[in-house]
Amino acid sequence: MAQDQHRTTTRILDILEHVSAVKAGMTLTELAQTLNAPKSSLFPIVHTLEERRYLQQNHETGRYIIGPSGLVLGAAFSADSGMEPVTKIMKHVVAVCQETCQFGILDHGNVLYVGKEDSTQAIRMISWVGNRLPANATAIGKALLSGLTDDEIRALYADGMPRLTEHTITDLDMLLAQLDAIRHGEIATEQEESTAQMLCWALPLRRQGKVFAALSISVPLFRCQEEKIAQVIQCLKQAQTEIEQLGELIHFF
Repeated sequence: MAQDQHRTTTRILDILEHVSAVKAGMTLTELAQTLNAPKSSLFPIVHTLEERRYLQQNHETGRYIIGPSGLVLGAAFSADSGMEPVTKIMKHVVAVCQETCQFGILDHGNVLYVGKEDSTQAIRMISWVGNRLPANATAIGKALLSGLTDDEIRALYADGMPRLTEHTITDLDMLLAQLDAIRHGEIATEQEESTAQMLCWALPLRRQGKVFAALSISVPLFRCQEEKIAQVIQCLKQAQTEIEQLGELIHFF
């Protein structure tokens, strides 16, 4: 923990971030193991968060999930950050291509998903807002990483890159080559690097020349015919143009 961070405040935020990252929630024991902290020190914090409805517990499983007070904060973010027009564009993308569309920002070496519109297809990408995945393992993450310099990428992955599947790129030179292509206009791609049987395409979103977010579309492998891929790419490019034209209306970064 950084010297200038307040210990209790940091612990509260760690609890909320870890609980929100696990769709099924976490038990107090799992939180203690993850945070390397005694349950006795976590319990009063978790109890207070539950009392204030930032957490709620499933009493059958003992798992804590984000409560309604957390949802209120999330709704305030959506309203105040400029996400509403972005969400409208994402809904149109899904209506056209019938595939899941995701919006993310870079959080250190991870993608933080801050927007998602689900496909109506029975078989589709499973993810959720608030989830984090290693940027090197996702198309949307590569689109975000393209906004960094090669030296910044080397520093970010000085200790190596995480692997999610056998297809995840963990070779730095290979990643840098892909990022260079994205900087020169190619679409970021991923095939089963984060999830088996899933392909993904993504584009960076820029404001005043700086990458501030990225947009992706995920498609199950069995639906990836040439016509579908062309449609996905067209939808992404159109959405990229529309979101970038929003300019100062998007102001959460």
